[in-house]
Amino acid sequence: MTFPKLVFRAHAVRRMYERRISDVDVRHVLDSGKTIEEYPNDKPYPSRLILGWRGSRPIHIAAADKAEDDEIIIITVYEPDPVKWESGFKRRK
Repeated sequence: MTFPKLVFRAHAVRRMYERRISDVDVRHVLDSGKTIEEYPNDKPYPSRLILGWRGSRPIHIAAADKAEDDEIIIITVYEPDPVKWESGFKRRK
């Protein structure tokens, strides 16, 4: 089985560093998380918002799927704000 290549945008790397989210955390969320929002009309590639958990910590990943090159482009990574998200972090308030 082949896995898609991950491409981390500079913005995502900065945010990961600031928020203490590792590339291992990102891979875990991609492997075990669920897509909670889809943006099929995003340019240049369709993107999605993924929710996953590292222990009790929720993590959102915005990622674009570049299917022709078998790549997932990591746009940003963050811990969702409970003020902006409903309990469970799957739906915006």
